[in-house]
Amino acid sequence: RSDLVAANNIKNSQFKKPLLEFSGSCAGCMETTYARLLTQLFGSRLVIGNATGCSSIWGAPAPVIPYTTDKNGRGPAWANSLFEDNAEYAFGMALGAGKQREKIAELMRQALADGLTGDLAAAYQKWLDNYSDGEKTLKIYQEIRELLENSQHPSAMEICQRREHLVKQSFWAFGGDGWAYDIGYGGLDHVLASGEDVNIFVFDTEVYSNTGGQSSKATPTAAIAKFAASGKRTRKKDLGMMAMSYGYVYVAQIAIGADMNQTLKAIREAESYNGPSLIIAYSTCINHGIKGGMSGSVERMKKAVEAGYWHLYRYNPDLKKEGKNPFILDSKEPTASFRDFLKEEVRYTSLAIGYPQIAEELFKKTEEDARERYESYLRLSKCNI
Repeated sequence: RSDLVAANNIKNSQFKKPLLEFSGSCAGCMETTYARLLTQLFGSRLVIGNATGCSSIWGAPAPVIPYTTDKNGRGPAWANSLFEDNAEYAFGMALGAGKQREKIAELMRQALADGLTGDLAAAYQKWLDNYSDGEKTLKIYQEIRELLENSQHPSAMEICQRREHLVKQSFWAFGGDGWAYDIGYGGLDHVLASGEDVNIFVFDTEVYSNTGGQSSKATPTAAIAKFAASGKRTRKKDLGMMAMSYGYVYVAQIAIGADMNQTLKAIREAESYNGPSLIIAYSTCINHGIKGGMSGSVERMKKAVEAGYWHLYRYNPDLKKEGKNPFILDSKEPTASFRDFLKEEVRYTSLAIGYPQIAEELFKKTEEDARERYESYLRLSKCNI
């Protein structure tokens, strides 16, 4: 009975059937938690272009796939691009579908201009009025499809050939930080700069998870990883701030274990925003070496925000049109110990054991980096537009 409630809050969203099940991820992996929520929010409208990496391994562990269908046999469309070009891949699919929808709209407007009347004309107008609303076009789809199939009007027959595009699909590029921050950044930046309505979801594990735990540009200072065996010396790349510099890209940084409502709000805002959007999601990973194991992933994300290690925010360009500050800092002033947070992960404690002579210096630097980032977000949140 999921149609009885709108998925506009955490409780209601969980009445929606998840269209992701039995994945091959590590126990406690938060990537699948985010993907599962997206399938609940967007269902059969969801179209995913997936990078090669963890999300493609648990997303299609041959010979099965965990994405499934609803009671009508419809579900998310998923495909894995050849390597790290999934931003461009999802972008291409969105452009293609967009052209098909523009043609449908053109045929409908011409038919109405030529004097079409009756139920079909009313259905055309209803669809045109809700052209960019995914949920409404999904509801209109069945009604208009039956009218099209029973009509002999020339426009109806041509639209019928494109009927799968009557529903506004939700296009998403999925991938980890190795792709988004590093080897696929050029493509990701190209898609964001395009201004087109494509959504990008980054599972930020702060390391190349799938290929053995190599350091990425998302890896913070002091963390030990492959190619940074004595601790990474440079600060974490601020992907969100770089994307915000365009001014027309929706950007959000989330952590579902820290604030479920903020996560839901950011995903819904990103999807409804008519333009490019970027969601950066903190994802606990087995490579972090969490004290007590991955069963504490949700609590771990909460501690990350409380300690000021990870920050929550949303940048919504639409707010500028209302004369409001587009940047909303959802994180509060850190209340927990940053150092205590680091002590609960092997990627940091192993630095103190193996390289005690430099550990203190790097721990101090990564704490300063995090504090500096928070203060820059705080300044943005107080800006008068």
